[in-house]
Order: sequence, then structure tokens, then C-alpha cells
Amino acid sequence: MVGSLSKKICVVGAGRWGRNHIRTLKQLSCLAGVVEANPKAADEVRKEYPEIQTFEDLGDALGQDFDGFVVATPAETHHELATRILDCKKPVLVEKPLALTAVEARELQQLAQKNGVNLMVGHVLLFHPAIRKIKELVKSGKIGKLQYLYSNRLNLGTVRTEENILWSFAPHDISIFQHLIGSFPIEVVSRGGAFVQAHLHDSTLTILTYPENVVGHIFVSWLHPYKEHRLVLIGSKGMLSFDDASGDKKLFFYEKGIDWVEGEPIKREGPTETIPYAAGMPLAEELKYFVAHIEGDPIEIAGPRGAIEVLDILELATKSLLSEREVTPGPDQPARPFFVHPSSYVDENVEIGEGTKIWHFSHVQSGARIGRNCSLGQNVTVAPNVVIGDHVKSQNNVSIYEGVTLEDYVFCGPSMVFTNVRDPRAKYPQRGSEHYHPTRVKEGASIGANATLICGNTIGRHALIGAGAVITRDVCDYALMLGAPATRVGWVCECGQVLPELSNLATCPRCGRKYRVEEERLVPDV
Repeated sequence: MVGSLSKKICVVGAGRWGRNHIRTLKQLSCLAGVVEANPKAADEVRKEYPEIQTFEDLGDALGQDFDGFVVATPAETHHELATRILDCKKPVLVEKPLALTAVEARELQQLAQKNGVNLMVGHVLLFHPAIRKIKELVKSGKIGKLQYLYSNRLNLGTVRTEENILWSFAPHDISIFQHLIGSFPIEVVSRGGAFVQAHLHDSTLTILTYPENVVGHIFVSWLHPYKEHRLVLIGSKGMLSFDDASGDKKLFFYEKGIDWVEGEPIKREGPTETIPYAAGMPLAEELKYFVAHIEGDPIEIAGPRGAIEVLDILELATKSLLSEREVTPGPDQPARPFFVHPSSYVDENVEIGEGTKIWHFSHVQSGARIGRNCSLGQNVTVAPNVVIGDHVKSQNNVSIYEGVTLEDYVFCGPSMVFTNVRDPRAKYPQRGSEHYHPTRVKEGASIGANATLICGNTIGRHALIGAGAVITRDVCDYALMLGAPATRVGWVCECGQVLPELSNLATCPRCGRKYRVEEERLVPDV
């Protein structure tokens, strides 16, 4: 079927999972291009697949005549990349999650509908031959009325540092539940424990209550002595069990249950049956489906609606997990143009621009102003009256104190430190703007991990402050600052490239921008 369509697919991202897509599409004779910005990864692709086109930037690939795209990049890039592809009216398969929020996922769904192209999501287990067989058995009434189902997805490691176990493992199981049940939960309860890292849950149990008294349990953990990926379905006539982590991967039907005989519940113990199912690799089946529907036939499996439901349920479960109470879905609220994680707090009288994302355990205090398309990582504090421009990125564990101004495109590395008082005393506190010495970080400057900025200074445009550096005075534009106290040891280009030694003129070896030195300052040579 796929060979007869002869479609040309371009894969965006050649990381671990992207390479699986590349290899499988090659086997299906549909691989035509790869987009990969990392030179080493791109070289490996070129050596292994010399006959295909490779691109450093998605824009170059969009100018070619590919029939469709697969996006297999980090989750935080999915919304932007998928938007660019859909804007060019090209079908796209986006790896899960479709986006980081349900709001962004709905935007992609609407864009695909507007442009009349298919959008598919990589919920690959929906294409597992055993899951497809289970769907068929449930639909045929093999187990009677579906009453209860549970999924265990357990393993020892790998422990993530950027997401908890619920967001890491449970999307697989939620997508299967939605596929099998076909309705949305009326109540979500999630509980768990954080043991390895105090801020991230390592084990969670989520209870989903559906209409018609159908209940689902999802138990996920990366602190477990053995691997288990087990799905069990209980019906009025029988039960199904499948463990994808087992060696034989058999699907069992148990003719067991409870019958009411003369008003008494009587246990029924029938035979156990092994249910055969077709062979096939889930990823290959998923990609065959995408290619077969690339002309616009409706996506009925792993489409955007199901992906949005998964994100909606994950957000509800997160809210329940952090609040330790049950959550019921309410009527759709008007979509906010920015995202705030349920574990974070945003006070009243705060301005936040469109597209900005505020992640776990952060706090934005009253009077702060944050621009468009910013990203505040985990455990970031934005103090009162702080001003942050557009496209600013703050990594984890940064406190942006009152008196600090960050202009557009500033980067703050993890655990870097701002200050706003020069002679602090616990016994003689200095509070209020009249005591604070302002700090301004100008456009495009980057501050490395664990660097410290003594207040009252200005960091020039596109300057680069090295990791661990201590800034005690003003920094001029394009300066490379290292040490404690920091001194200028060179110059950097606007793109971040360290410039070669220069007496008067220099050209950036990365982007070609030209600079000259005037009175011990670097300026663009235009």
C-alpha cells in the first residue's frame, strides 16, 4: 500500500526517537529528507543515508517538494515547528505530546483544519497490533460491557529531571484508555510520591471515572524492581490481559466474572484462551497509516482530538496531584494567551505577554511585567515591579529581584544570581525601591550558570557572562566576561560565537557579521 503511494517524507530531528522514524521510513521506501541542526548528528545521517537530502534549518526543507513531515524533536519545540509546517499546508505527524499545553494543541488543530491538511500525533501504542486486537474484541462484545480497566507502566529508571512520572509515562496509557472507551472522564484523582527529587513525583496512581460507571486506574513508576507494561480490561462477560514487557507478549482472555444467581453473586471460573493477533511493529504501522492518509483522508486514529484529550486529562491529573483532591472537568474557559503550570502562582496585577510559559513551582509577584514568548523554568521567582522583555529565557532556580530589568532575548542560565542591595543586614533590612540599586541586562545578553551579578551595574547588548563569573562593574556590548571578579577576556558575536583575536576588524566565523574596535569597544562594521 505504501509503496504504491510513493510519498516523500522529511523527518525533522535526528535524535534517538527521530532515528527510529528515519530508519523505519527508509524501510518503507518513503524517506526523502532529514532536518537536523546538530552537525555531528547530521553527518551521521549523511553517512548512513547518502541518497537523501539533509537540511540544517526547517525553512530550507519547506521549500522542497516533500509530501509530508514528521516532527521528532524535543516537546517544547513541537508547537513552533508544527505551526511552520501547517502554515505551508503540508501534512505533519508530530511526536507526542502534540504540544506542552492543551491550549497550544487546539491552536494546531484549528490551523490544520483552516489549511485543509492532516495533523497526526505519535501515540504509537494505538498502532500496536495487540492494542488494535483489544479494541476489536471490546467492540465485538467479547468481554461484555466494559466495567473496569487498569494499566501498570513500571520500570527502574531512567529518572527524568525535567518532568515527573505522570507526564513521562502516563500519556501512553491515557491515550489507550481514550481509544478504548471513547468518552471523557467525569472525575480525575491522582496521588503519588516524590522520593528521589523533592519536586518531582516518581510514582503516581491516577483514577479516571468515566460515564456509565467505567473506572480506570493508571499506576506509573520509575522506582520499581521489575519492568511491567500490563493492561487489564474487566467486562461483564470476561477479562483481557496483555503485558508488553513479557517475553512472549501474549494476549489472554479469561472467561471469569461474577454472575448473579437467585440474587446471590456467584464467581464464574471459565477457561483461559490465548488470543492471536497480527504481527507488526507499532512505529511501522503508525507511519504506514500516516502515509496512506497523506492525501487528506480523515485521520481516525491518533488525530489531534485524541491528543488534546490526553493533554486535558494530564492537566487535570496534575491539578489533582498537587492539590491532593479530586478534580472534575468544567466548561471550557477562554484560552489564556500564555501558560502557567498548575504548581505555580501568579499574583494579581501582573502583565504576561502572549506565548509566555511559566513552569513548575514558580512565582510571579504583583506589579511584574513579562513580555511575549518568554520561558521561565522551574522554581523561578519574579519579584514585584520587575520588567522582562520579549523572548527572554530563564532557566531553573533563578530569582529576578526588584530593580532588575531584562531586555529582549536575554538568557539567564540555571542558578545564576541577581542582587539588589549592596550591604545587606538581617538586623537592618533595606526594603523598598529607594534602597535598591537597579540592574539592567540589555538585549541579547547571556548569563551563564551560577554567575553572580552585583547590583547597580549594566550588562551590555549581546555580552556573554561565563559560568560562575562575578560581575562587579558595568559590562560593555559584546564582551566575554570570565572569572571572579570578572574581567573581559575577549569579544563575542551577536550570534554567540567567540570572535578571533582582533586589533581592529573581525568577521564572525559562524554567521559572517563584521565588527571593528572603537575606543576599546566593539561595534558592528556596517
